[in-house]
Amino acid sequence: MKKLLSIFLLLTATLLMNSCGLFKARIGAHFQNNTSGYSDSNEDTNTDTNTDLAITKVKAFDKKALNNEFSNNSTGVYVGISFLEISLTDKLEFQPELNFIAIKNFNQIQTPILLKYNIVDKFSAYAGPSFGFLLDRPEGIDSFNVALDFGLSYDITEKFSVETRYDWGQTNLLDGGDSDNYFKLNSFQVGVTYKFDSKK
Repeated sequence: MKKLLSIFLLLTATLLMNSCGLFKARIGAHFQNNTSGYSDSNEDTNTDTNTDLAITKVKAFDKKALNNEFSNNSTGVYVGISFLEISLTDKLEFQPELNFIAIKNFNQIQTPILLKYNIVDKFSAYAGPSFGFLLDRPEGIDSFNVALDFGLSYDITEKFSVETRYDWGQTNLLDGGDSDNYFKLNSFQVGVTYKFDSKK
């Protein structure tokens, strides 16, 4: 399944690069923070099996983090492609992306769907949903993640830009979790981009 997903996304990226013409290669540092929580308020009441299992799993994650077996903060790298020249207005652009995140326990493919706003010359802001597919995950963690991305970019030259981005996880990835028993991924990225024109 992982290989099929990777092949499908690679083919999709190739088709989009050929059709869009302009695209940016992205690379940089990825800093991830895993937030988790659990509640013991139901210990003396009847709860369903999924909730009990969720509490047990989050407690296990917390214990491992204390023993440095499972870190709540991790550092990795990201590489990806941003597809350009999809203008909506003079200042607003549609910018889909395809990214690979390499990080311990949570290697993943992300597909952000962003709206980019050109604030002033060379300086832009963007925001939108991001859909993640976890390729490697601890037991008890779901594989599909939805997040909200917010970021800024600055064009150093016509080709090179620097960027920073915050990825705010919205999905409770804990299998059988609820509002009191949860596991979410949040991340911060800092990197550079380089613009290509495949039609030249």
